[in-house]
Amino acid sequence: MNITLDTIEHLEIEDFLGNEIHCECKETHRVAIDRILIEKDGIDKLPECLSEFQYKRALVIADVHTNEVAGKQVEAALSKANFAYKKFVFQGEEELVPDEAAVGTLLIQVEKDTEVIVAIGTGTLNDLAKFVSHKTSIPTIIVATAPSMDGFASTGAALIVDNLKTSFECVCPKAIIGDITILKQAPMDMIIAGFGDIVGKYSALTDWKLGKVINGEYYCDVVEKMVTQSMMKCINNIEGMNCRDEGAIKNLMEALVVTGIAMSFVGNSRPASGSEHHLAHYWEMMFLFEQKKAVLHGTKVGIAAVITARLSELVARSTINFDDAINKANSFDQEQWKKSVERLYQKAAQEIIQINEKEQRNSIDKRIARVHIIQENMSEIIDIVKSIPSAREITAILKHAGGASRPREVGIDEQHVINGILMAKEIRTRYTILNLLSDLGILEKFAHEVHNYLIKEEV
Repeated sequence: MNITLDTIEHLEIEDFLGNEIHCECKETHRVAIDRILIEKDGIDKLPECLSEFQYKRALVIADVHTNEVAGKQVEAALSKANFAYKKFVFQGEEELVPDEAAVGTLLIQVEKDTEVIVAIGTGTLNDLAKFVSHKTSIPTIIVATAPSMDGFASTGAALIVDNLKTSFECVCPKAIIGDITILKQAPMDMIIAGFGDIVGKYSALTDWKLGKVINGEYYCDVVEKMVTQSMMKCINNIEGMNCRDEGAIKNLMEALVVTGIAMSFVGNSRPASGSEHHLAHYWEMMFLFEQKKAVLHGTKVGIAAVITARLSELVARSTINFDDAINKANSFDQEQWKKSVERLYQKAAQEIIQINEKEQRNSIDKRIARVHIIQENMSEIIDIVKSIPSAREITAILKHAGGASRPREVGIDEQHVINGILMAKEIRTRYTILNLLSDLGILEKFAHEVHNYLIKEEV
């Protein structure tokens, strides 16, 4: 199938499945998902889906919360169809952490005759199931319980390994079932978190464009449009989402799945994850270190999108001193950088330092070369950062949805905001606006300017 900027807006999710997509960008896109069901009473079709793939025995997994929400419906559907399965429920009222212990616990439950893992849940269970699927070559089917994050269809799994939030390349699920009857009853904070994750695409797509201009990264206008039009469907129907309208919830779930498909098309998470996710991951790690209750991922992403939008505004209105940027690059102190990483990242610091040194991320020569590229392409960079809504506008969108727009609303203190802007870029090998500002030697100045902006009462 051929897709172009003109045809992409007329395609449905099902059109992307089972096809080689010959794109206007000259690349061939693929997604390894065979079936996506986002409809009312979709769980009832789970046995049909399993039968279609000729599976005979499943391992059904859930946690205590998702089991209560959808576990009984899944069991009823499987029992009615006389389908053989083993069920395992992660215990504990606290949020399940996707760490080494959880991976090991799940692996122990996999028996020799397990042909498919059916994961009932969202973020953590989705990541655990995909990771174990990759390690065991046993496919997964995801039964979503809330439209709360965009990783359902992605090929990545985010785990906490050696205290560091790490993304692992895995495989897509074989199928995704989004039962609208279940999804619309999800806690509103989870629905709003999913919306926050979608709003974060403004930032992610901006960073992807910056990576293209500055580092020559692959970029696809068709995939960008695919993500943007899904995002706008949600933003244009906030009222419907707030009153749990089935059509609006379907739009949100579809947008979250389409974003995952976009990641599969590109082969990485560029269309969905940038500086806003790096900030969210940084805050998540700080909360883990401090043993504070986690904040929903998408909620953090939405808040971070306000911050990155403000950084974009500051870039657009600034006059850059490129001689000063080169002087600062030449005077970079690697030892001082190490001390900052060790102070902030604690147990995860050595892993970050080792990866950084292996990839030569702090190479002075490479940084100076980027500064020259930035200088040559500054007008295009200004156009890119001006193309997204302002921090004020993104704040209004989040508030309209009933979501948080300021770090302090979810317990992220002022120092974590500043430190996140300065050091979140160390978590991932991905060029974003944070790296751009670091290359130009103005990241610290802008971090404090954003902090001052955020603490104002008026927006």
